[in-house]
Parts: sequence; C-alpha cells; structure tokens
Amino acid sequence: MLRLEDLTKNFGGVLAVDGCNLEIEEGKITGLIGPNGAGKTTIFNMIAGALRPTSGKILYTSRGEDGKESTVDISGLPTHEMFHRGIVRTFQIPHEFGALTVLENLMVVPAEQHGESLYQSWFHRKKVIDREREVRRMAEDALEFLSLTHVRDELAQNLSGGQKKLLELGRTMMTDAKLVLLDEPGAGVNPTLLRKLADMIRRLNKERGYTFCIIEHDMDMIASLCDPVIVLAEGKVLTQGHMKDVRRDERVLDAYLGGGEEEAA
Repeated sequence: MLRLEDLTKNFGGVLAVDGCNLEIEEGKITGLIGPNGAGKTTIFNMIAGALRPTSGKILYTSRGEDGKESTVDISGLPTHEMFHRGIVRTFQIPHEFGALTVLENLMVVPAEQHGESLYQSWFHRKKVIDREREVRRMAEDALEFLSLTHVRDELAQNLSGGQKKLLELGRTMMTDAKLVLLDEPGAGVNPTLLRKLADMIRRLNKERGYTFCIIEHDMDMIASLCDPVIVLAEGKVLTQGHMKDVRRDERVLDAYLGGGEEEAA
C-alpha cells in the first residue's frame, strides 16, 4: 500500500533518515520501533505531508471504485492532499480542540461540510442541514464504537490522557481513512485504557479494513497488535519480521533493547 524508496531527510548537517526502504502492506497492522533518534517520527511526518523529503520517493497504491489499483508518487504533497487520499495520522500528544465538546471535536473533521460556505448557508440551507445531520450521525456512531458516549458533551480539555487518545482515534473514523499512522498511542495511557485502545485498533482493522502503522515503545502492545514489526536504527531499516524473531535479533538488542534478551522479553 505504501513503499518508501531510498527516503532521506537532512536537517542541516543532521541526517535523520538515511536512504530508508520499507513497505506497509494493505490490511496489516505494522509496527515501527527503534531507539530515540532512529527517524520514526520524521518518517511519519514525511508520509503525512508535514515534511518534504530531501530525496527519495513515497509511493502510495490505492484502489479505485472499479477495483483497479494505481500507484502514485506522493512525496512532498501537503497534508491536506494526504488527508483527501485517505492518509491520516495521530500524535503522541493529542491535539484536541479543548474548548469544544467531544462530539464537536468529531464533527469538525469531515470534508465537504456545506455550512462552511457562506453562499451555501444562505441559499442552500437544506443541503447544509442534511449534511450536518449526516456528520452528527457519524460522530454518534464513533462515540458508541469507542464507548465515549458518556462524555459526548464534555469539553475535550477535561478528558483523561487515555480518553484523548481514544478521541484522536475517533477523529480518524470521521474521515475516509485508508492508512492510519498512530504515533505512540500508548504514551501516558493507564493499563485499563491501553487494553481498550488496543482492542479498538484491532477492531477497526478487522471490521472496517483500516491499515495501520504504529510507532510505539510499549513492546507488549506492539507484540499483541503488530505483524510485521519494522525496526529502525540511525534512519534506516535494521530488520523486520514477527515480533518473536525481532526480539531475538542481536542487532536489535544492541541498538534498542538494552543488549540482553531478558530485557527484550
């Protein structure tokens, strides 16, 4: 679904991503792990359109309504174009609209909201109302799916850290998402909500066909959700495969997991 070819990103004299080659397969939950500074978030930012690659390609394969696949180079496209292609991301620190309710946070996400046009608001009022009702239904469905209905009218700034992560996931459900990039969804989340978050990701993958790529430092979460797991080190792929095999790779133990198999387990 997504292929990086010799992807490189320089920040002045710092080489953050060094000729990286990797693939994300459609329908999979792919884990992306590695030590701090390995280039994980920089790669996410380039895929999502927040950063332009210094060199290399990001190739994206999508399926049309007729079922035919087409592959295009999306390197350097801005974030709004990635959004319309179905590539969305979340952040390690949630970016909710704190002064809006949980329901409103979801309702602002979808594209083609006619009420944003002054002309449509004046002369096509029914179209505006119908679309708003449709968006509200989508938002209510997402809240029910995520078991957040009880906080639908709460200001988003008052949610717990774990609830904000669920809200971030809910906002991806308000888009025509094909590929979802999750940046450390487990960071700062208590164990109970972490299990719930993992279950939601698994259900979205199986029931709604979302393809996920996840950056995460919680190895238990990666092991339970992800296959394959891609390990980055110094801006390039070190190894990849099933988590059981990755954990036993001496190069991974040296680069990331502390140099001992007991720590990796």
